[in-house]
Amino acid sequence: MNDEKISGDQTAARSGSPTPIPAHPEQHQPANLWKLVLGSVGVVYGDIGTSPLYALRESLHATAADGSSAAEVVGVVSLLIWTLILIVTVKYVLLVMRADNRGEGGTLSLVALVQQALKRRPGWLIAVGVVGISLFFGDAIITPAMSVLSAVEGMAIVAPSFQPMVVPVTLAIIIGLFLFQSQGTERVSILFGPIMVLWFLVMAVMGIANLFHDLSILKALNPLYGAGFLTRHGFGALFVLGAVFLAVTGGEALYADMGHFGRLPIRIAWGALVFPALALSYLGQGALVLGRPEALENPFFLMAPPALLLPLVLLATMATVIASQAVISGAYSMMQQAVQMGLLPRLEIRHTSETQQGQIYMPRVNMVLMIGVISLVLAFESSSRLASAYGIAVTGDMVITSILSMTLFYRAWNWPILLVGAVMLPILGVELMFLAANLMKLVDGGYVPVLFATTMCLLIWTWVRGTKHVLKKAHENSVELTNLIAMLDKSHPTDVPGTAVFLTQDPDTAPSALLHNLKHNRVLHAQNFIVTVTVANTPRVSDEKRITMERLSDRFLRIKLQFGYMETPNVPRALALARRRGEKFDIMTTSFFLNRRSFKAARNKGLPAWQERVFISMSKSAADATAFYCLPSNRVVEMGQQMAI
Repeated sequence: MNDEKISGDQTAARSGSPTPIPAHPEQHQPANLWKLVLGSVGVVYGDIGTSPLYALRESLHATAADGSSAAEVVGVVSLLIWTLILIVTVKYVLLVMRADNRGEGGTLSLVALVQQALKRRPGWLIAVGVVGISLFFGDAIITPAMSVLSAVEGMAIVAPSFQPMVVPVTLAIIIGLFLFQSQGTERVSILFGPIMVLWFLVMAVMGIANLFHDLSILKALNPLYGAGFLTRHGFGALFVLGAVFLAVTGGEALYADMGHFGRLPIRIAWGALVFPALALSYLGQGALVLGRPEALENPFFLMAPPALLLPLVLLATMATVIASQAVISGAYSMMQQAVQMGLLPRLEIRHTSETQQGQIYMPRVNMVLMIGVISLVLAFESSSRLASAYGIAVTGDMVITSILSMTLFYRAWNWPILLVGAVMLPILGVELMFLAANLMKLVDGGYVPVLFATTMCLLIWTWVRGTKHVLKKAHENSVELTNLIAMLDKSHPTDVPGTAVFLTQDPDTAPSALLHNLKHNRVLHAQNFIVTVTVANTPRVSDEKRITMERLSDRFLRIKLQFGYMETPNVPRALALARRRGEKFDIMTTSFFLNRRSFKAARNKGLPAWQERVFISMSKSAADATAFYCLPSNRVVEMGQQMAI
C-alpha cells in the first residue's frame, strides 16, 4: 500500500485462461458454438482430462497389497465413474452452472451472488471467499507438479533406464513452462483444443480396445458394485476414496471458466466427448488389470501397444502442459481479482494479448508458483508420492461451492428448504466423505496444500487488517473535504490552469496529496477531481453505471468510478466519460496526484509486532499505482508520506 490505494470492497470470481472472454457467451451465434466447444475442451478439461494417468492406479494401490482381485477392480472403477457422474455431471453440469453472475462462474462469483441475495456482506461470506482463493492457489502449485511428473514417468516404461531422468526432465519442462508465461499463450492457444480432442479420442479408443481383456468390467456401470466396495471395506474405504477423488480434480473448472465459453459449449463438450472418453479409459484400464494383473504398475500407459507407447507419452506430456497452463492462467486471474477486492497489495499485471482479455502475466505470482512447483517435484520425486498431497485443496473448494449453492438456491432462487436438502445434502455428504478421506493423507503429504492455503489466508488477513488500521489512522488526522473547500474559498491560494485528479479511498475527507500540494506548492488547479475507485459485485460494469459525479463547488468535483471484478481499472478512460456529461477538461492538461505512503513500526499502535512487519513487507512489494490504474506516467505527481503503524 505504498501509494494511496484505491480498493473496492466487493467480491470477485476465479477465472483465467488463454481464450477470449465474451461479455455474454450464451449469446454467441450457432456458427461459433463449435469453436467454443473446441476451446472449452482445450482449457476447461485439461486438468480433469489428465486424471486417468494416475487415478485408477493410485486407487487400486490403496485397496490392498496387490489390489487386483476382480471384486476390488470392478468396485474401484465403479466408484471412479459414479464419482464423475455425481460430482461433475449432476452437481456442476446440471445444477451449479445455472448460477452465473452475468455469464461468469467460479467460487467467488458464487460469493457475489450470495451477497446480492443476502443484501449484505457477512463476515463468514468473506471468510469463505478467502478460503476459496487460498485453496485454489495451493491447487495451482500442486497440479503442474503432479500432472507433468505422471506423464514423464511414462518414459520409464518405454525405456527403464530413463528412470533416473524423470525428475530432471520434469523440472526442465516445468521451468520452460513458467519462463514462457511472460510471452503469453496466444500463439499456441489455438493448438490447445485440437491436442486435447486428440487426447480424449486416443483415451476412448484405447479404452474400447482394452475392454476385451475382460468384459466383466462393464459391471462397474452399476453403482451397486461401488456401494458394495464401500460396504465391504468400511472405514478402510476412506483410504481408497482419497485416491478415487483424483478422478474429479479439475472438475470445478467447468463452473470457474463458464464465463469464457458459456454454459452450453461446456455442457456439450462434457456430454459428447470428455465424460465418455474418461469412462471408457477407466473401464479399459480396469479390464486390462483384470486380464493382466501385472499391468497394475501403470495401467494407463500399458493399455497402448508397445509400438505406440512413445507417441502416447509425448501426447500425455503435451496434455499435462496444457492442463498446467490453464491452472496457471487461472491463478493469475484469481490473484488479480483478489487485488481488486483489496485482499492483497497491488501486483504487477502485464497484458500479453491485445485481443484476448483473459491473457495476463503476473511476474511475482509466476515466480512464487514456479518455486512452489519445483520444490514439490524435488521433495516428492514421483507422482505416486505426490498423490498424497493432491485432493485436499480441490475437495475443500468443492465443499465451499456446495454450501454457497445451497444458500443461493434457498435465498435467491426461493427453493423450498426440503428441496434444497434433498438435492444438495447427498452431494455435500459425498464431498465431506471425500474431504475426510483426503485429510487422512495429511501426514503423508496432505499438509502441503493446507500449508499453502494457511499461509495465503494469513497474508490476506494481515493485509486486510493492516489496511483497515491504516485507514483508521489516516481518518483520525484527516480534514473533511467540505470544510477544506470552505477554507479555500476564504484563503485564495494561487490559481493554476488545468485539471488535477486526486485518487483517494475516502471520498469524504481531503486526500493527503491535495493537502501536501497546498502546503508545499501553495497552488490550486482550476478544476479538482476527487476520485474514488470501487469494485462492483458483477464481472463488468456498463459505461452508464461506470461513473457517478457530484459537484461540490466551482473548483471541486467528487467522482466515483466503478469497475467490475474482472476489469482492469483504467482511470483515464473512465474519466473520459465525464466529458460526455458536460464536464470540460482536457486529459493533456490533467495531472494525477498520488499519495505514496511508507510505513514504520510503532509500539502499541494497534497491530502485533509480527503482523506489522508482515504488513510493511507486503506494502513495499506493492506495484506502482501509475501502471495499475493505467495513468499516463508523464502526468503523475507523487507526494510522499510516512506513517507510524
